Amino acid sequence: MARHDHQGPLVGIRALEFAGIGPGPHCGMMLADLGADVLRINRQGGNGWPNPVADRGRRHVVVDLKSADGKAFCLLAADGADVLIEGYRPGLMERLGLGPDILLKRNPALIYGRVTGWGQDGPLATTAGHDINYISLTGALAAMGKPHQSAALPLNLVGDFGGGSMLLMIGILAALVERQKSGQGQVIDAAIVDGAASLMSFFSGLTPSGLISVERDRNPLGGASHYYRCYTCKDGKEISVGAIEPQFYAELMDKINAPEKLRQGREDPENWPEYTAIMKRIFATKTRAEWRAILEGSDACFAPVLTLEEAVKHPHTQHRRGYFKRDGAYQLTPTPRFSRTPGAARPSEELRLASGLQPWETPI
Repeated sequence: MARHDHQGPLVGIRALEFAGIGPGPHCGMMLADLGADVLRINRQGGNGWPNPVADRGRRHVVVDLKSADGKAFCLLAADGADVLIEGYRPGLMERLGLGPDILLKRNPALIYGRVTGWGQDGPLATTAGHDINYISLTGALAAMGKPHQSAALPLNLVGDFGGGSMLLMIGILAALVERQKSGQGQVIDAAIVDGAASLMSFFSGLTPSGLISVERDRNPLGGASHYYRCYTCKDGKEISVGAIEPQFYAELMDKINAPEKLRQGREDPENWPEYTAIMKRIFATKTRAEWRAILEGSDACFAPVLTLEEAVKHPHTQHRRGYFKRDGAYQLTPTPRFSRTPGAARPSEELRLASGLQPWETPI
């Protein structure tokens, strides 16, 4: 039965999450936000990255996976689960006696989600790595940054989250849909290298035709062009412009009173360095607030570059109630948003592993 305080399109779904870092917790948060009853198995001392946002919405219990009692608890939990999430190195769950062969035999409807950097097989499968390494192997990192400088790191958004947790989430949801027809669970191998490569499909599909380049000095979406990049204002704060389409570019030119030269030959990469220098001088004449007054709300494809503290206070974000504050941190409103079955960002609950306690019992 679904717990009474849950809401969202996944109410009635039970998910067992083995605590890790990065994509696993993020996927667990999204499942919980969308209404799933998520039980998180923590090890003593936690994962070293306590996070009041990413860890929200679950029941947490500390379990010694190497003990007989801990293993028995996890087996019972998996018996009653619809979904399992784990992000350990390949083979670890099997060595613990909690691998998919055992758990799917006990619970054939279980969807066993595995998220790793390199995937469950291949020459690198069992080697250590992090987001920066995974996106290096996909061509994504090589395309980011300024020419003749080291690659620019996009936090760990492209690998861990865009290529990892989102890929795992898509796999889980697809497997849940398929299970409605077959009644059978299955194993999901969500490799960050695969997910990041999928994110690169726009570029890999267009580069052969010459419609776009991933060379850093010729990629209009990578900051090489003058019309799709960030600029520093008079007060040292930054703004972004993304006027790709001709009509939006024309509006940008009108709004900033650009010289006639900038209105010609904008698609020629040979002009971009000179045009960028001109626009740098233009944007350096006013503060960010002054440029906001001129450009925000127009079709010039403009936005101020905001810090997190500034972002939560922006009128658009506030109108959509994008954040709320709890536990000293800004909490993201559950997304995506649903018309009939909205999700909810619930606080986490600590569950004591008492003798005889069944994994899916509701704590007092």
